[in-house]
Amino acid sequence: MIVVHHLNDSRSQRILWLLEELKLPYEIKHYARDATTRLAPAELKAVHPLGKSPVVTDGDMTVIESGAIIDYIIRRHAGGRLQPDPSTPAYDHYQQWMHYSEGSAMLPLMLFMYVGRLGEAGAPLHPRLESEIANHLGYVDGALAGKDWIMGSEFSGADVQMSFVGEVTGAFGRLATYPNIAAWLECFQARPAYQAALQKGGPYNMGPRAKA
Repeated sequence: MIVVHHLNDSRSQRILWLLEELKLPYEIKHYARDATTRLAPAELKAVHPLGKSPVVTDGDMTVIESGAIIDYIIRRHAGGRLQPDPSTPAYDHYQQWMHYSEGSAMLPLMLFMYVGRLGEAGAPLHPRLESEIANHLGYVDGALAGKDWIMGSEFSGADVQMSFVGEVTGAFGRLATYPNIAAWLECFQARPAYQAALQKGGPYNMGPRAKA
């Protein structure tokens, strides 16, 4: 049985969504952020030394990192669903999106959030961050032009992995500049499996009410 060690308001929400899309049996073990620091509780270190979420356990296997977890679940449990045939070029494009999400796209967005907490001390970094955010969000918006989903006409694990990029874009009030991201965000947040995951996962500030 897959167990999702789920931290509120975290990337582990998309793991719940994936499991709902695949209609796989799973359990949720809930963890709450510290109300002051917003950090994960120490109990998560008993699951994995980093003490971070998402993390899933599946029998004797423990998997961390969103992309690795999505890949693991799809390879081990999905029976070929939600990813292209590994023998095709489409699979290589799919893998690029899986790595790009956290490897490149999220970095300037997260830095923007942290630097914003510095007030005037962070001002010198703003132009560079704004440039990088525009570069990455422009790329994603362009890639979605004329498409329903990241890979084209079919929903895939790449949409689940990239979803946090879209949700953070909405939370930062930037959707008006990127209409293709806005349309994609609206579509995936309306999916029944996404809604079911919200009900099971609990409060999630990046959900539909966070859209600008």
